[in-house]
Amino acid sequence: MATLSKRRPENQVGPFYVDSSCIDCETCRILAPQVFGEDRIGSFVQKQPESELETFQALQALVSCPTASIGTEDRLDLQEAKASFPRKIADSVYHCGFHSKSSFGAFSYLIVREEGNILIDSPRYIPSLAEKIKSLGGIRYHFLTHRDDIADHEKFHQEFGTQRIIHEGDLSSLPEAEIVIHGNDPYSLAKDLVILPGPGHTKGHSTLLYKNEFLFTGDHLAFDPKKERLIAFRNACWYSWEKQTESMRLLEKYDFEWVLPGHGHPTHADREKMKEMLRSCISWMESR
Repeated sequence: MATLSKRRPENQVGPFYVDSSCIDCETCRILAPQVFGEDRIGSFVQKQPESELETFQALQALVSCPTASIGTEDRLDLQEAKASFPRKIADSVYHCGFHSKSSFGAFSYLIVREEGNILIDSPRYIPSLAEKIKSLGGIRYHFLTHRDDIADHEKFHQEFGTQRIIHEGDLSSLPEAEIVIHGNDPYSLAKDLVILPGPGHTKGHSTLLYKNEFLFTGDHLAFDPKKERLIAFRNACWYSWEKQTESMRLLEKYDFEWVLPGHGHPTHADREKMKEMLRSCISWMESR
C-alpha cells in the first residue's frame, strides 16, 4: 500500500496521491492520463479526479500499479476497479491490469478464442483476476514476448495448465517452457496467430500477430502520443540495436491496425497509417 507520509510534494492537493516508491513505469499515466503526470523522478497527481470516469480510471491505475505507489487519503471501495479487469480493448482482446513489479510494470493481454485463450506476457497473479479469466474460458497458451516480462507465469501455469511459449534465445529465463520457438522464421501457432521472432531488445524477443490486426510487441515497438509516432527504446536495448532494426524491417511485410506493447502506449490506426509510422520509426532507428 502507498504510504501517506511518503507522499510526493508534487501531488495536487486532494485525496489521490503517489508516494516516493514510484518506479516511473508509466502505468498510471496511460490508464488515467488526465489525473497522473510525470517529472524527472516519476509520476504524480497532476489533477485530482473531477468526474466519475476520472475517479474510476484513477482507481484502475491504483489497483494496476506494480509497486502499490498510488494511494488515497480515505479508504475507497476498490472492488469495481478490480472487477473491471481484464478490460476489453477491442474485439476479443483484453488488457489484464495488475501489472507486476518484476516486469517493471509491463502491460499484459488476453486473447479470448474458441480454440483456446492466450495470455500475452504476465500480470501479477491475483485470485480475482484468475477467476475472471476462468469465466472467459481460462488460458491455453501463455506467450512470453521475452525474458523480462515473465512475472508470475508459474502461478498461472499451476492454475490453468498453460502451455508456455518463449523463443530459444531467452530460454534460460524459462527453461521449463512447453513450446520453444527456434530460429528467425515466423511460427504459426494457429491460422490466425503468428509468432514473429524479433531479436534486438533481447536475444529471444518475439512479437505476436493476431488476425493480421493486433500486434503484441513486448518491448520491441510502442507508440509515443506526444510525438504521435511509433518508437523503439534505444536506451533499453539489451542485446543489439542493429538486430532490432533488422527485426523492425521485417514487420513491414505484415498488416496490423493495433500496436499493443508491454511498455508504452497502445495505439490504433488504419493499416496504411501504421505502415507509414513504422517506416518512419525504421528510418529513425537507422540514423542512430
